[in-house]
Formats: sequence, structure tokens, C-alpha cells
Amino acid sequence: MIRLSNPARSGRLPFALSLLAISTMLTPLAALAQSGEKPIALDELVVSPTGVPTPAREIASSVTVITSKEIERQQRRTLPQALAAVPGLNLVQTNGPGGLTSVFMRGTNSNHVKVLIDGIEVNDPSTPNRSFDFGQMLTTDIERIEVLRGPQSGLYGANALGGVISITSKRGEGPPKVTGSVEAGSHGTFNQSIGVSGGDDRFDYAFGISHFRADATPVTPPELVPAGRRRNPNSYDNWSYSARLGAKLTDTLSVNWVGRYIDGQLLFTGDSGFPSRPDSFRSSQNYRQAFTRGEVVWNPLDGRFVNRFGVSYSNQDRSNRRPNAFGLLELPSENLGERTKYDWRGDLQIVKGQTLVMGLQYETERFDTSAKTVSNGNKGAFVELQSNWTDRFFTVANIRYDHDDKFGGHTTYRIAPVFIVPGTETKLKASYGTGFKAPTLSERFSDSRPAFNFYGNPDLKPEESRGWDVGFEQPLLNGQVNFGATWFQNDIDNLILTNATRTSYANIGRATTKGVEAFAALELTPQFKVRADYTFTLAKDETARQELLRRPRHKLSVTASWMPIEKLTLSATLIYVGERMDGNRDFSISRMRAPGAAIVNLAADYKVDERFTVFGRVDNLFDKRYENPVGFLVPGLSAVGGIRMSL
Repeated sequence: MIRLSNPARSGRLPFALSLLAISTMLTPLAALAQSGEKPIALDELVVSPTGVPTPAREIASSVTVITSKEIERQQRRTLPQALAAVPGLNLVQTNGPGGLTSVFMRGTNSNHVKVLIDGIEVNDPSTPNRSFDFGQMLTTDIERIEVLRGPQSGLYGANALGGVISITSKRGEGPPKVTGSVEAGSHGTFNQSIGVSGGDDRFDYAFGISHFRADATPVTPPELVPAGRRRNPNSYDNWSYSARLGAKLTDTLSVNWVGRYIDGQLLFTGDSGFPSRPDSFRSSQNYRQAFTRGEVVWNPLDGRFVNRFGVSYSNQDRSNRRPNAFGLLELPSENLGERTKYDWRGDLQIVKGQTLVMGLQYETERFDTSAKTVSNGNKGAFVELQSNWTDRFFTVANIRYDHDDKFGGHTTYRIAPVFIVPGTETKLKASYGTGFKAPTLSERFSDSRPAFNFYGNPDLKPEESRGWDVGFEQPLLNGQVNFGATWFQNDIDNLILTNATRTSYANIGRATTKGVEAFAALELTPQFKVRADYTFTLAKDETARQELLRRPRHKLSVTASWMPIEKLTLSATLIYVGERMDGNRDFSISRMRAPGAAIVNLAADYKVDERFTVFGRVDNLFDKRYENPVGFLVPGLSAVGGIRMSL
């Protein structure tokens, strides 16, 4: 149960009103039950837990799937918006749309989440902790997102202590078609997209261009701005270009290629002085990100032994410019992160129900600043056995060896069994895994902040973890009702954080994250669906005996969709994030309790005909004033509307 204290502080009234908004938007369940036919339960396939498409009922891992239909229905335009309701995740976005966005998964650090886009690792070697900035990714061409929670280094290698987020772009299929959309609304929002796609058994293609603009988002809390100093809104502009091609050269040989380029600019209010105060003039941050992967697929045994040979490359360039006393931008500071990766994976079906997955990888990464250029490499090999012993007992076990050029060899593994109870169809699941993460290049060598007396630490040790979870899932009424819970715990040694004097990084010793994820889902008719997810997380620095920052104990999300008529779809989302420990805007107060809040979003989508759709949404319905992180406002009440076309 979520405990709320002072109503004015904890947001009890908006929270109650949020639930009321959802309930009043939906017609009584009894009336819905009389319309429509019963749903047909389909066994959803997931890929990220094993690397091989597998029915979800056979997987022990906790994995959340977000489809393009859900993204379109809820009108989520950025990756942070699409991930906001996922259980076990806490998103922190500095400076509003386009600002640095971090994801904390099951209480682990933001750099303990490995992020893949079409198989390309996109964690940025140039950032201080090698984390991926989720704030730059648009959702226009995303087909599917899988959020895989728990230690996954046995299959994915370093940086997957908390889990993996795997993003897949849309593949062209069918006759040639052109799609486009345009929308406008609050905070200077003006977004457009256009795409061309098609494909057949031999060749497929998909090209897309997306533009996102929000040029008047208030982010700085008014009380932080000194009297007489202007309060500037943030402005963000993003152009994203994507392409995906596939060709079947012979019956046994095919090739695939994906490419993505993102060009974004953020104008934001920086700080100066100590204690710091928001500047009178805006700073500028430019992002240029390029991701590409080429792949050859060789299938010599009619699907029984599929080989993939791939080359991936990522280049992430960030430049920052601060204003001087006259408002003129100074010379930029540049940070470049680059990664090249070669890999082979083979999926071998030994016998029916027994699949062996093998892989080899070699990667190099480099980060380049005006002061220093450093690089590192890693070689990895893994093997995984996926077993279907009966139609009710399944196991997955993997083991991996990585050799880091600096820190030597590390072995990680994972085992995850599932048992389906006869009669009740209760799914019992468990997993145990280990993980490791080498210190980043920036953590070891960076001296980019000498003005703040902050330097890298070349003596850091790798972080290591052990994690387990155990849970159940229970379907009722032929799958129309589902509920379940998963208990988890991660023990991390040598966790890297800033040291006590905040002049460098240090291995703090040991940290523990533990909690529970619970859900309940109802599909009363194909026209009405509702799901609630609740996460309790306790993340502690066991050495200092205090909670880790920016890990709320409580998170609740409720999503609902309803089709009152064939052409109209309504959806509502409530996200409640509870109290947490944080620092103030400049961390002159290093620990303070930040209040929680409940945010409600509504969306409507009306399909005029097969080619033309009108849509609109309202975000932060009750205009909740909420800072996440402290010192940076979440955008208030906003309304956006637009049209979508297909030719």
C-alpha cells in the first residue's frame, strides 16, 4: 500500500482526482461486457531474454513489451514518454524535452542499463558514466521496445547489471506506401514526420524523417530566479533520419542494413556562482548521433542453424556553449564518443526443444575531448542453452567470458527456469544471474572539470553484481484477467559513485537494491483494456547506510484504452512516483527528500477513413507542479492536436 502523508505535499488530492478522471472517462464495465466478442488469447513472442523469438509464457525473465500500436494510441513522441509507465523504471529528465534523460532500473545506476537499437549498442562512451541519453530518441519509426529487467551480463556482457532495453525499428512490408503526420500545440510544439516503406519476400525498405520541436517549455522554478533576472523557457529542436533495408540474395543468404542520424539542439538555462543561480541567458547544447549496422544472415540448414555476422558503429558528438556576461555564446566544449563492434551469433537447434545460442564479439570504444583522447577494447564469447523439456517446464542457462583490455577477464552467467502448474495454469518463475561493469573512460581519465576541482580516478575497480528474482503470474477467465508479482534483489560490489569530497569517483563498497513488481491486467472485451503496475524499490548504499539518490520507493502506473465506437480510440495513463532522496539543483544540498506526484495523460484518436486520422492529447491534465530532478520542472498542462495520413 502507498502511504501518503500531507495531502498538499504528497499529492493525495490530484492522485484521487486522477483515478476519478480515468473511471469517469470509461463507461461502466457491465455495459462493455455486453458488447463485442470474447478476446482470443495469443501467445506473445519476446526476443530480448534469449536472443531467439520465444513465447512469453516460456520465459522466466521480467520483460515489458511496448508496441508501435501502443505508442501511437497514447501518442508518445519521445522515448522517455514511451517508457514512463514501465514497472521497475524511474526516469529522470533534466531540462524538459531534449534534456539529459537517465533511466534507473530496479534501483541500479543509470549506467547499469544496456540500450540496443536494432542490435547496435548505443551507450555513450563520452558521457561520465557511459549511459545512454534517452532524451534524444523519437518514436516515429519504432516498431517495438522490450524492457528486460534483472542482471543480463551472461548474454549481453558488461553494463547490463540492471537490465537491457532493446528497440527495434519498423521494417517495410507490402505495397509501397507513404505515411505522414503533423501536430501542434502547447509549449511551442510543432512536429512533423514522413515515411516511405514497402517490401516483398525478396526485398524490403523503410525510410523516415521526423521533426520534433518544443520551443517554449518552462523548466526553471520561478523561486530560483533572482529578482530582476529573466526566466527563460527551454527550446528543443530535433531532426531524425532513419533507414532500414533488407535483401534475400539466395534461399540461404540475406543481408540487412540499418542507419539512423539524429541532429538536436537544446537551448536551456544554465547556472553560475555558488550557491548557483539560473543564468540570465540561455546556454546551447548540440547533439549529433549516428548509428549504423550491417548484417549478413546465413541459413544453411533450413532454419536449424542460423548464423549472423554483423558490424555496428556508433558516433555520438555533443557540444556545449555557455553565455558570457553579455549573453554571447562562448567557444564550444566538445565531447565525442565512438564505438565499433564486430559480432557473430549462431542459433543451432540441436533437437526439438533444445536450442544452442553461441556468439563472439569484439568491440573498441573511444572518447575524445579537447583535453584528451582515450580508448579501450573488449573481447567476449558466450553460449546459451534454451530448453523446452515439456509443454510446462522450460529453462534458459547462459555463460559468458569477457576480456577487457584494462581489467582482464570476467565470467558471468544466468539461469532462469519456468514451470506452468497444471489445472490453474499458474506460471512460476525464477532467475539468478551475475554481472560486471568496467569503469568508464571518463571515470578513469576525465579532467574536463578542473575549474570545479573534479578529476577522474585511474585506480577504480570494476563493479560486480549478483541478482535474483522469483515470482508468479496467474491467468483467469481464459486470459481476460491476469495478475502476478515478482520479488527481486541485486547485490552490487565496488559500486562507483562520487567520493565524499565530491572531487572524484570512488568504489563505495557495497550496495543493495530489492523490492517487488506487481501487476493486474483486465481485458473485458477487445474494446476495453486496463492494466495497473506497482513497484516497490529499496536501494541502499550499504557502506554509508543510506538510500541511493533518485530511487523512489513507490511507483504506480495505470493505463486504460477504450473503443466506444469502431473509429474512435480513447486512452488514459496515470503515473504516480513517490518520494525519493535527491540533491537540490546545484547539489549545494547533497541530500534532501523530494516529494512525489501523480501525472495524468489523456489521448483520443479518430480514424476518419483508411487514409486519414485526427488525433489529440492532453498531458499533465491537472497541471501538477512537479520537479524531477529537484530544481527542474516537469512540463505542466499541455494540449496537442494533429492529423495522420497514409497513401
